[in-house]
Amino acid sequence: MNDRLAQLKLDAYRRYTGNPTSPKVANWNKAFFELYADSPLAERQARTVAYSLENEPVYIHPLERIAGQIYQIAEGTGAPDLSGVPEDPRWNDYAVTPVGSRLVAEQLPENSAYARFFCDGASPGHIGWDYGLMLGMGARGLVNKCRELSCCTEDEKAGEFYQGVEIVLNGLINWVQRHVAALREAAASETDATRKAELLEMAAVCERVPEYPATSFREAVQAFHFQHLAVMHENPFGGNGPGRLDYYLWPYLRPDLESGRITREEASELICELFIKLHERIGPADGWVEALPIGGRNPDGSSAINMLSYIILEVITDLKQTHPSVYVRLHDEAPEDFVDLTVKYITSGENRAQVYGDDETIAAVHADGVAIEDARNWTAGGCMEVSPQGCQCDLLFSFVHNVSRTLELILNGGCLLQTGERAIAQTKTLADYQNFEELYTDFERELQRELRIMLKRLDLYLGCYAKYRPSFLLSSMVHDCLEKGRSMNDGGARYMDYGGSGVGIPNVGDSLYALKRAVFEERKYTGQEILDALRADFVGHEQMRNYLWSLPKFGTDDAEVDTLVDRVLLSFTNILRSHRNPHGGHAKAIILGFVWVVSFGLETGATPDGRKSGKPLAHGLSPQGGATTKGVASAINSATRLSLKNVGGGAGMMWDIESDLATDACVKPILQTFIDKGGQIFQGNTIDLDTLLRAQECPEDYPHLMVRVGGWSARFVTLSKETQQEIIARNKFGR
Repeated sequence: MNDRLAQLKLDAYRRYTGNPTSPKVANWNKAFFELYADSPLAERQARTVAYSLENEPVYIHPLERIAGQIYQIAEGTGAPDLSGVPEDPRWNDYAVTPVGSRLVAEQLPENSAYARFFCDGASPGHIGWDYGLMLGMGARGLVNKCRELSCCTEDEKAGEFYQGVEIVLNGLINWVQRHVAALREAAASETDATRKAELLEMAAVCERVPEYPATSFREAVQAFHFQHLAVMHENPFGGNGPGRLDYYLWPYLRPDLESGRITREEASELICELFIKLHERIGPADGWVEALPIGGRNPDGSSAINMLSYIILEVITDLKQTHPSVYVRLHDEAPEDFVDLTVKYITSGENRAQVYGDDETIAAVHADGVAIEDARNWTAGGCMEVSPQGCQCDLLFSFVHNVSRTLELILNGGCLLQTGERAIAQTKTLADYQNFEELYTDFERELQRELRIMLKRLDLYLGCYAKYRPSFLLSSMVHDCLEKGRSMNDGGARYMDYGGSGVGIPNVGDSLYALKRAVFEERKYTGQEILDALRADFVGHEQMRNYLWSLPKFGTDDAEVDTLVDRVLLSFTNILRSHRNPHGGHAKAIILGFVWVVSFGLETGATPDGRKSGKPLAHGLSPQGGATTKGVASAINSATRLSLKNVGGGAGMMWDIESDLATDACVKPILQTFIDKGGQIFQGNTIDLDTLLRAQECPEDYPHLMVRVGGWSARFVTLSKETQQEIIARNKFGR
């Protein structure tokens, strides 16, 4: 990083920590309820987005060569069309959340109990769009395409959609032209000749893109940045992200390098500045997570790893910031030096690395019903959520379910262990089951009942998203919205699938194995005795707890317990895949832990595997903390024994490695073994325990210490004490 970029990074940090404000919500309200209140709903929505974007502030910051910025984490920002505006009740009839919640209450009354004890709502986001369309066609080209399609249809709804897309694209063009004017004005008063030339060059670039197709790498980077800011203004939801930057920008960099128009060093500087600006927009929010997977394969199956992949990996390894979240796709033909650079990212990248076994991930996406060309072009949204880039509606990661709680309710007669409150109608308890299969049948039946309520709720919300948040700009870059004349949540997206996570699946498998052994096979304890111990959180039952904890666990390469974990996983995935929503889409499993490892653990009572009440649950499909007593090889064998091809949205795992073993020489064979055995997602910390403990005691001395939480990285001192303690107490893989 040169001196200019180092200073730019410091300035960016001061700006985003300086409490910036935004006029977004005020402008949104003004446009929707005043300026365009008499327009038809779709036109009213489009003109509101365009007006709000056109009136976003124009910033020309010193030292920057890439123009444009908005501040997502700022006073005055929000998503009125999603959640409304708390102090403005007029949104109650025009925003997804209030309208959807009323609709669900009226048409799905059983959701009330489910939501109280599990989850509610229908979260949007976590997708990538095909911004290659705007790079190649320009916003003006997309406008012209909408006009052509509109002339060829008599479908009134399609006509409204095309009109909405055109309005919002013109809003983007107008906002960018304000930057052109501001840059020229700044250049006119600039006394430094070098800076004046830079400002004029920036103005010339912005005059071309993103309105017209990019003709150089510099223009492509600028066009990408403006469209990304605009899409995130329209869709400010965590997990939405750029996706395959090296794939989309390489066709512009390669000819520039070959012609001598740009050097590798200059390209690296542009990427570094772009990353600084991406971080500046959302800097205070570590958990926002805008994913940028690099490497992998092209849609035709060839390797997509290119020089830009290397540049991006080098830049993010050196940058000490939490955004963007660069993930690496490693396939079987990845060059050795690229694998080595990936390993360096794991060991030296401030605990931010996440690596995908690309070929196994492609196989899982394809097995989930995605065409092979689209499956190879997968991206990750947010923590790790896999989907074909630019093809998916944005209910991709819309729910999370505590599977451990489902089992708890079956064992405890429908009541919570911690409070005794009744949650479901079940009255049988563990003491009433005569054999293991009877117990598992009731668990699976209840899991199915709960998930079907949730999926029916998503069906109702999907209609609300289609009507009240059409997302014209984002939809214009999602296949096949333009061809169908429908927005991405109104049947326009090529894949209208839902997705969500089941948390605690390894814990449930371990618990069922313990019950199978202790109650139904060895008859060491009765069901009533174990139930009494669970209700007492094992107080007075320490000998029983020691026995239960000593039984084989998922992660010890025990085929029987691994098979039970897999059975639970398949129960979850099969229930989801059996659903069909109004547009024919199904639901896919996306298994991750995120903050729910701690929060769901806190609300889950003691479990039959010997876990105490309130303790964290397992991360994704990783073995639970303390369970991997036979080392990392055995743990990998267990984890990759699962039916990972049934997890079409990504199977997340956490592999923390002891700091003294976190060398390139040690980590590389671990990573390669994981991928060779069919693992999908590899992540973990390589930090020593003493540093974490000191950071807890003296947080002021460690303001920038970063850790891998689970699908995302964060500054350790900003995390809750419970999350900090979970990271400290994790089992470290490597010994």
